[in-house]
Amino acid sequence: MKESRVLEYKETITNTFLKTVSAYANYGTGKIIFGIADDGTVKGITNPEQTCLDIENRINDNIDPIPEFTLETDSKTSIITLTVFEGLYKPYLYKAKAYRRNDSSTISVERLEMTRLILEGQNLTFEELPAKSQNLSFSVLETKLKESLQLKEVTRDTLKTLELYSDESGFNKAAELLADKNTFPGIDMVRFGENINIILDRETIDNRSVLEQYDLALGLFCKYYQYEKINGILRESIYRIPEEAFRESIANALVHRTWDVNAEINVAMFDDHIEITSPGGLPKGMSEEEYYRGGISILRNRIIGSIFFRLRMIERFGTGIRRINESYKNSSVKPVYFLSENTIRITLPVTEHENSLSPDENTVYKLLRGRSESRSSIVAKTGFGKTKVIGILKKLESEGLIRISGKGRGTRYSAA
Repeated sequence: MKESRVLEYKETITNTFLKTVSAYANYGTGKIIFGIADDGTVKGITNPEQTCLDIENRINDNIDPIPEFTLETDSKTSIITLTVFEGLYKPYLYKAKAYRRNDSSTISVERLEMTRLILEGQNLTFEELPAKSQNLSFSVLETKLKESLQLKEVTRDTLKTLELYSDESGFNKAAELLADKNTFPGIDMVRFGENINIILDRETIDNRSVLEQYDLALGLFCKYYQYEKINGILRESIYRIPEEAFRESIANALVHRTWDVNAEINVAMFDDHIEITSPGGLPKGMSEEEYYRGGISILRNRIIGSIFFRLRMIERFGTGIRRINESYKNSSVKPVYFLSENTIRITLPVTEHENSLSPDENTVYKLLRGRSESRSSIVAKTGFGKTKVIGILKKLESEGLIRISGKGRGTRYSAA
């Protein structure tokens, strides 16, 4: 068995193992096996009983606070297995430093991670800390509470019930995030042309309530991925990307992101897809499998999440990914998810018309997205015959899917 995040081999006893003891106590139960070389060769330990006492004394004398651990010896191989359990009283320090595992190595944590460990040890989260400013107004929150919950007025007692205010500490960080004005980063939305070097539009939504951020992001989405189609006397709203998928993705990004990182949620808008990237990987305790499967919700920002739920901006906790996937149920293209230690990215592909157009019609329509082409260039780029292209263009025009500009040889076609 190879070394991993939860397994380390030590051929001899030196104090370097104490860094890994700190890492396991801080970030998750793991084992250190003494008497095995890095390549897995069993060497054994001379006098394992005495060595166990030595290991125990080194931990007790050097790790603060002392973590919970067990020691076991194998009489046949003379190896010692030290199991260190994740503790409740973080951070667990060795020489005044906290450590974590990075794959099969052990490294010291940075200042931000140390702050998170301290909060976890106090059973607190970032959003529960006192707000930087206590001079906060909540007109956006008040309006939404009155609309959704039919409240006549929002009082200090209402804010206490929502866990945004306490008599002891005043407003907390969650309240600051929901306030009309704050100093937090928000959402950076960029609309690209044919490539990332062509920026057609950009809007940065920050220093304002997360509720307003949600609304403004949805408005910009509708501006570029929604249009109206007239059928007789009726107007039908058509979304090129399922609106529900975008709503859930933005809500998830706001509710689950790490707010102690000075970085924006990035929304990259392309003609054929949207990428939504939020700071912070999976919440502690959630596996990738659980994330993809849905149904389990470990809220990084419990207070913010609770208010989004009360306002019906999100459904039952843990169903966001399911709902995104469900909105693409009848589509040949599907959302794509990318998870890393520090980010989560959701890619939402365009689904518009893929079921109503033939493959050849889709080929021409996709060619005209984001660009203007002449009929001859369409023939050349698709390889279709002139008569076929004329027929497809007439069909797309009748469906209101393309625009025609110019006359004669200067006639150009582009997606509506």
